[in-house]
Amino acid sequence: MKRFWNTNNGIRSIEEWEPNCWIQVTCPSEEESMQLERQYQIPDYFFSDISDADERARYEFDEGWQLIILRIPYMKEVRSRTPYTTVPLGIIHKGDITITVCYFETDMMIDFVSYQQRRGEGFTDYVDMVFRLFLSSSVWYLKRLKQISFLLDRAKRSMDHNINNTSLVNLSRLQDSLTYFITSIRGNETLLQKLKFKLPIDELDADLIEDVNIEISQARETASIYSEILESTMDTYTSIINNNMNTVMRTLTSFSIILMFPTLISSLFGMNLINGMEASTWGFPVAIILSLFVSLGSWWILRLKNLL
Repeated sequence: MKRFWNTNNGIRSIEEWEPNCWIQVTCPSEEESMQLERQYQIPDYFFSDISDADERARYEFDEGWQLIILRIPYMKEVRSRTPYTTVPLGIIHKGDITITVCYFETDMMIDFVSYQQRRGEGFTDYVDMVFRLFLSSSVWYLKRLKQISFLLDRAKRSMDHNINNTSLVNLSRLQDSLTYFITSIRGNETLLQKLKFKLPIDELDADLIEDVNIEISQARETASIYSEILESTMDTYTSIINNNMNTVMRTLTSFSIILMFPTLISSLFGMNLINGMEASTWGFPVAIILSLFVSLGSWWILRLKNLL
């Protein structure tokens, strides 16, 4: 899907391209990508790079084109191993042509357009738009991290009552998401530092960059804190599971020891040997009473040693 936005004095939709407008491309087909390449003479490899979900954040300058890849948060609609991940957003600029390309439909870009329309000021230039995209991505990282924190708290409350494999797997999925977030945020930070020297920055841009620095640093620190908390939580519950297993095995072993003595006594009296009680009517009751006393004695000793 391709949309044209006039960014002077606010953002409004227009029907066709005009100089210095913003072309927003979302989930393009292969035919649409090739059409953009031919129409604007964009380096063909860049669309292939943007379509790669694992492409890192970076800046390139090729034949007058400023090519930027920014990692933005993305929540998968279908159930998957990593419910929260990051995807590349391509920013392409040359002269009066500005294009953003994302092969995923994200809440961040929908909210970005909506917010800029409510803001009613548009963009002063291409550089202003780039850093506002940085700011929006940082804010959305924080929003997704709050959602992850809520899921983490809910999982912990559930595991306080019943620890099972499903709960541990869910925590592992959140850990994967946090790993993607931390890696992408650090990549965006490195890219931001590089763009300070690559793009023409005025005083207003400098103030905006300061805001971006604050938000992206907060997002990185928050993601790192949640990751450490999650790792500690998983270690704690794993230790609890191991401790519970040890308790069960210790109890079963103790019962095996208690039951071993009646078996031993019965085996001794049941041997085809002379023991003096072959003809006695008290032979069987004696064996039962002896087994009972020995079992009770072993149970008492194990209880004193806290083995039961």
